Amino acid sequence: MTAVSASGADENLRELLLSRIHDVPDYPKPGVMFKDITPLLADAQAFGALTDALVDLCERCDADKVVGLEARGFILAAPVAVRAGVGFVPVRKAGKLPGATLSQAYDLEYGTAEIEIHADALAPGDRVLVIDDVLATGGTAEASLKLIRRAGAEVAGVAVLMELGFLPGRERLEPALEGAPLAALITV
Repeated sequence: MTAVSASGADENLRELLLSRIHDVPDYPKPGVMFKDITPLLADAQAFGALTDALVDLCERCDADKVVGLEARGFILAAPVAVRAGVGFVPVRKAGKLPGATLSQAYDLEYGTAEIEIHADALAPGDRVLVIDDVLATGGTAEASLKLIRRAGAEVAGVAVLMELGFLPGRERLEPALEGAPLAALITV
């Protein structure tokens, strides 16, 4: 499940999703081409097709929990969890969750960041699918895999709407996957 093939229904899905993702030049800073998914979210057919594709991946991974990475991963992962009949766990930036948490630091280009989950959100034996909107450098996704394993759960896979193929996210993430699948519905 390294990538969705570009044939038949998959190609139709890819075209639908791409048609609803808008390029915004020079946002959030000059030289960056931002991929705006809000038009996709506003289109019930496209958002539904995206959710269906992610539910299919969730079921193929035999996941019983879905993790959504802050912030847009929440938007994609929560409806997948509901449709698949599994639990949803938000992975937040440090300091955003009340009560006891587990945290994982990771390196940024200039400094470090930290993500966390509630300490009791995952249990040994849970099979967890990580969902996010974009795979870019892979830092947040890699940290989430470490966090899931520290909680005693198993990584069932990682699914993203869009992989930025010109960045090294996949290469960074491959060792941390430890054989779990990485699925990108679109690679740009």
